[in-house]
Amino acid sequence: MLRSQFEEELLNLHNQFYEMGMMVSNVVHKSVRAYINHDKKIANEVIDYDVEINDMEVKLEKKSFEMIALQQPVTTDLRMIITVMKASSDLERMADHAVSIAKSTIRLKGETRIPEIEKEISDMSDYVKKMVDNVLIAYVKTDQKDARMIAKMDTRVNEYFDSIYSHSIKAMQSNPETVISGTDYLHVATYLERIGDYVTNICEWIVYLATGKITELNSNHDE
Repeated sequence: MLRSQFEEELLNLHNQFYEMGMMVSNVVHKSVRAYINHDKKIANEVIDYDVEINDMEVKLEKKSFEMIALQQPVTTDLRMIITVMKASSDLERMADHAVSIAKSTIRLKGETRIPEIEKEISDMSDYVKKMVDNVLIAYVKTDQKDARMIAKMDTRVNEYFDSIYSHSIKAMQSNPETVISGTDYLHVATYLERIGDYVTNICEWIVYLATGKITELNSNHDE
């Protein structure tokens, strides 16, 4: 294969990853809007999108393996293919958590809600979406400095989680009618917190892409 053809395939891989990332950012945002607004129609849209996102991940992985096997790329080219493979897997897991939030919307019918906690969940979601959008820009620019800064944003996500956890527990203790909603708030906050962890994983792959070094940016997140 000619070098120019390989570079075109590499660019296509890069663009497909970015497209997948934008779709994941969209479903994360939609899933929480659906949850807060009790909108089952949007929740079902999120669930439908998941099939497409899973397909995109499978295609990216297949193409990546194919390019490694046929081209035996080295250094920067190889790093880019590995980054797309690994980071697309993180994106797919984010989408799975968005689906879990959407399913909570469908499950929660006529329960006693707590507007103050739902406002916190909405704010947490906006912040997590900003992290997802920022990490996609850092990926496009291969900007390890931005990637390191975005990983530090995860501390705020954990603070949101702690606050929602504490308020939900207090609400359930003071009013037993909020137990079902309160438990659900804990689940939704956990899904958003995990999405923040996966953003941090992608930040680590951006640092790897830029430097060739595997770096752990936050010591307390999921692999």
